[in-house]
Amino acid sequence: MKRLMMIMMALLVAIGVSAHTGGGKKEMRVLVVTTTPEMHCQNCEKKIKENIRFEPGVKKIVTSLEKQQVTITYNPAKTDVKKLTEAFAKIGYEVKVLSDQPVKK
Repeated sequence: MKRLMMIMMALLVAIGVSAHTGGGKKEMRVLVVTTTPEMHCQNCEKKIKENIRFEPGVKKIVTSLEKQQVTITYNPAKTDVKKLTEAFAKIGYEVKVLSDQPVKK
């Protein structure tokens, strides 16, 4: 019974700390870039999505052939614009940053 009470107390403390710190969540950011060379087909989109998704902190990638843009939602505690730019360079793309803003709630 004592052991059960100790476990319950530890859980209550952990929940309280988690609630106080926001559950460890960081404010997500949205990065919008254009690429050089331009994306011209679905294979280009696939190449970007399949490689950039492995970067730590990347949560979502949306590509648009029509707008020639890549939109990346990421956790700034795990990655940043420089690291994402380097990830694009590894697969043969230069990027121009159009915007980098917090996710609107």
